[in-house]
Formats: sequence, C-alpha cells, structure tokens
Amino acid sequence: MASYRLFFAGFLIFGLVVITQAADNPPSISQIIDAEITKANKAKATVTVPTCNDLEFLRRTSLDLVGSIPTVSQIREFLASKSPNKREEWVDSLLKSPSHAWFFARVLDVQLMEGRPDKHVNSGEWRKYLRDSISSDKPYDQLVREILSADGVDEKTRPAAKFYLDREGEPHLLTRDISRLLLGANWQCAQCHDHPRIEDYKQDLYYGLYAFLNRSYVFTDPKSKKAVLAEKADGEASYQSVFDAAKTTKTSLPKVAFKPAIAEPKMEKGKEYEVAPAKDKRGVPKYSRRSQLAGELASDKFPPFARNIANRLWAHMMGRGLVHPLDLEHGDNPPSHPELLNALGSKMVANKFQYKPYLKEIALSKTYGLSSLVPEGMKDPKPEEYLVGPMKPLTNEQFAFAMLQASGFVEAEKQAMGAKYNEDALQAKLDAKVGPVLSVLAGQPGQTAAYEARVEQALFLANNTYLQSLISVRPGALPARLAALEDSSAFAEELYLGVLTRFPTPDEKKEVASALQKAGKDKANLVRDLIWALITSAEFRFSI
Repeated sequence: MASYRLFFAGFLIFGLVVITQAADNPPSISQIIDAEITKANKAKATVTVPTCNDLEFLRRTSLDLVGSIPTVSQIREFLASKSPNKREEWVDSLLKSPSHAWFFARVLDVQLMEGRPDKHVNSGEWRKYLRDSISSDKPYDQLVREILSADGVDEKTRPAAKFYLDREGEPHLLTRDISRLLLGANWQCAQCHDHPRIEDYKQDLYYGLYAFLNRSYVFTDPKSKKAVLAEKADGEASYQSVFDAAKTTKTSLPKVAFKPAIAEPKMEKGKEYEVAPAKDKRGVPKYSRRSQLAGELASDKFPPFARNIANRLWAHMMGRGLVHPLDLEHGDNPPSHPELLNALGSKMVANKFQYKPYLKEIALSKTYGLSSLVPEGMKDPKPEEYLVGPMKPLTNEQFAFAMLQASGFVEAEKQAMGAKYNEDALQAKLDAKVGPVLSVLAGQPGQTAAYEARVEQALFLANNTYLQSLISVRPGALPARLAALEDSSAFAEELYLGVLTRFPTPDEKKEVASALQKAGKDKANLVRDLIWALITSAEFRFSI
C-alpha cells in the first residue's frame, strides 16, 4: 500500500523539477494545469469542449473572486471591449478590488472557523484581521503563522487568536482541526488507535501534533475579563492504543508529521516559568511548546502545508479538490492528478505563498475556462477528470451577496451614498445585510461547509419578507430601470442580464412580453415578481 511518506517525497522531487526546469522561461501555473489535465485526459477527450462564452466567464469569475455577480453596466462594458486581453484585465480588476478582500475574508473564515459561534473573539474583528491581511497581500504562510502564534494578550494581534480561543483551547479539537484544515489529513480516528482503514494515519502522528498543544489552556484575565491562552511548563503527550492488550503507554515529543521531533531543553527545577500559573496569574513558561508549532507547520520546507492550501484554492475555483475530500489525502485516496498537485504546491512555495497570482492563473487556464455543457457525443465525464468547466452550487456566501446584487439592493445603496460613496463603506453595509440569509443557509457549526438544499431554505425564499424587502423600486437599481422601460424586449434583456448574467431566449422574451401586457398598470408588482422568480430559480443557485 502506498505510504503517505511517498507523497511528501514525490512532492519534493517533482517540485524541484518544476522549479529548476527551463529556469529562464519556467511554465506558468495555467500552462502546467492545462498540460497536466490534457495529458491525463488524452485518451478520454474524444470530443472538443468549447471555451465558455464571455457572459459565462464573467459570472463564473465574479462569483469565485468577489462572491457576487457582475452588474449590467460591467457586462455591457466587457462585451463592448475590443481588448484582446480583456479576460485577464477583468480578472486583475476583481483581484485588486476591495470586494475581493471582503469576500475572501469570509472564504477564509468559513474554512478556518467552519461557522462556529463567537465565544471569545468577535467575528467582525476576526474578519477584519483577515481582510486587512488580504488587502496588504500578506503571504498565506505568514497569516497562518500569526494565527498559530497568537495568544490573545496583545490587543493588536488578539483577533488572530480566535482560531484557538473559540475552540476553548481544547487540545484534541485543535489537533483534529489543524490536521484537517492546514495539512489536509484527518487524524481524528488516530486519537485512540492507528486508523483501522487508513494505513497512513498513525497514532504517533496524532500525538506528535497534540504535544504542541496539550500544555496550553484558556485563562480568563481577572482585570480585563478577557480569555487568553496560557501554558504550563509540564505535561506529556501520553497515549495508549485501545487495541493494545498490554496497555503500553507511549509518549511523544512535539513533531509535525514525519519531521524530526523537537527536543525540549532541560530547565532547572523551580525555574521553569516566567510567570508561574496561579488562580489569578496566567502561566507563561520559559520554554513554550506551542510557540514551536507555527514555524514547523507553516513552512516552505514542509510540503503538506503548501499542498493543502494549493488543493483548497483549486477546489474553490474548480468545485472539487485534486484531493477530495479535502482533508483525506492518504495512500488509498491519492490526488486525481498527483503530478499537478505536486507542481501546484511547489509553485505556491516558489511564489512565496502569494495566493492571488495563483487564483489568477487558475482563472485564465483553459481548463477553468471550458464550457460546463457536456457536448453531444461525449459520455458524462467524471467530475475529477475536469473535461468540462466546473458547474457548482453557489456557496452560502456567494448566494447571499449575489442575491443583494440581483435584487437591486447594491446599486440602490451605492447611489444613495452619492458623493460619499466608498467601496469599503458599501461592503461593510452589505456584510451586515447578509446576516439573515447566512443564518438560514448555514449548516451545523464546526462542520465543513457544503451545499445542502433544505426545506427551511426553500421556505425562507418563498415566504420570508426579507427578499421582497430588497426588491424595491429605488433610484439606480434594477427594479427602477425595469419599471422605466416600455419596450418588452429591452425589459427582458435588462432583467436576464441583471439576474442571470445572460441574454433571454426568444421564448423567454415572449413570456416577459405577455406578462407585461397582462400586468397593465400593476407593473411594479410584476417587476418584483419576475426578479424574485429568477433569484429563486435553480439556475441562479449554480455557477456554470
């Protein structure tokens, strides 16, 4: 059976090839993607899949990079552009916009906190920390090191401590989540024994990571009443296997996967602490095990870390991971395209963990830009083959923000701000406005986010007054523009571009014309009903 160690070794070998070959003109990420996908599908792709059209590309990239749909004015401007590089220019504009930082802060929030309720650190402060990090182009490895190093004491860095504090510093929960979310390997079952079905997930891996965390605990400062992380100077990571009849007790020093264990310096008895723990004293040891974790894990010398973020960003753009599920890479569940993931991980390291250029390259690859429609003559492709473009349900965040845009709320708010318009101020208002939608769409706290159609969601969209309240005839908004149009063809075109980012079919134009004729003077209600119908349609809920 393949060993997890081989995956790490393979990453290093292939990474060196990718980085060193053709040093003067190394292949771009998009070129690597297209070459590897083409190579893997050479015998399968008997039918040519066309590139997605401009409208599909606009909607797809807008949803993936800023979490919403494009405006009608953006659509018309893009279609009118004669620039041969207009797709690249569009992607650049999205990644540079404040909207990207606001949206991707939520993406990282969902990834790292998985919808957990606030306990010690406010979500708004945490997302601002993430947003500021994104806006300043902070490398992903630096961001993770800050999160894994934060203890909540310094107010300037306190938001980063949410990862630890809102999990109450519980070492087993943290061990499980760090392995899943930052290493792409779910070691939870190895807490009590070697995994019974996954040979690569051993108990010593689990307790090597656990040893960084088991001495830490949450301490409530008696003066500020705020929870912070404290740490003891002793406490071993001891364990037994429930399958071991002899009940042999083992201990582990801190270590990340197959890296060497970190030896602990010997301290003179009675001098182990900077501040000894007491009822009203936060324990601060002279040697901190936890402080070693960030540098060991979030490192360019530790391939699983780079592979994990490369895989998760790929999944964000492509609808599924090269390793899927995202937290189950092992010998029996290898990447669908091993050499591609090796190359993407090595490129992440070579680019110093700057993720925006990585997203751009994926967006501009031929693989990402394929039409999602399966052409005649092609057997239904498997999702992991990437023979056609990604057709994926919107995330809860994408759906919520796209709803605000499609309803006309965003444009109305923008116009209402007038000369005081500021993109960050607008995004702050939108960020607060999506709360009711996300609370309905959210799954169970602490679980990986996934699309799940539920009855309460359907009832919310059908009966709740929230959506109807967004669709009002306010200056500048889609409902107001539609209400002012007399020509039914122009009306239908503006409606479908504004909500579904496409032109209406001839049959849809006829249906709109008939509805307008029947509505008579009740046009305002018809406008609301038509926008509502398209927003609640299955087509709106997917990115194609």
